[in-house]
Amino acid sequence: MIVNTKQYEVRNLHYKVRSAQFKDAQALSELRLQIDGETENLDRVKGEAYINEEGFKDIIKSDSESLNTIFLVAEVNGTLVGFSRCEGNALKRSSHKVEFGVGVLMNYWGYGIGKNFLKESISWADANNIKKITLNVLETNEKAITLYKNYGFEVEGVLQKDKLLSDDNYYNTLLMGRLN
Repeated sequence: MIVNTKQYEVRNLHYKVRSAQFKDAQALSELRLQIDGETENLDRVKGEAYINEEGFKDIIKSDSESLNTIFLVAEVNGTLVGFSRCEGNALKRSSHKVEFGVGVLMNYWGYGIGKNFLKESISWADANNIKKITLNVLETNEKAITLYKNYGFEVEGVLQKDKLLSDDNYYNTLLMGRLN
């Protein structure tokens, strides 16, 4: 689904949050690769499950036409610095829910981009009769967990020793959900 563009200014950084467009496909491919290499908070290491420009074009087309999926990007001076998706599915028994995922370049952490992605996604979900938003978050990502709790998400479960990180230790993944 396509949403209206919103402008933000946080600590002198001007950015906009808008729906992903076909012209963003190559930049999204590069952005996702870079973000995956900057943090261990996400599922992939750099280069895993790589999506090229054509792959992103397919995702953007599908998401734009879907009533229960939204794909947002954050843009600073014409450059993409983050993205988020709420992905639904067509299965009748789970068509009432979407899964939220987000990635922001490390240099842009602390400017409310992730928070604004979340706020826009919640607003979209509430307006479109989505009853539940789910997400997965690494137990060590305390800032994200606090943010999600502040927006009505609750821990619904824990996947024990779910992720093996570069320190050769296993970490839990929290399953969180927000009901509308």
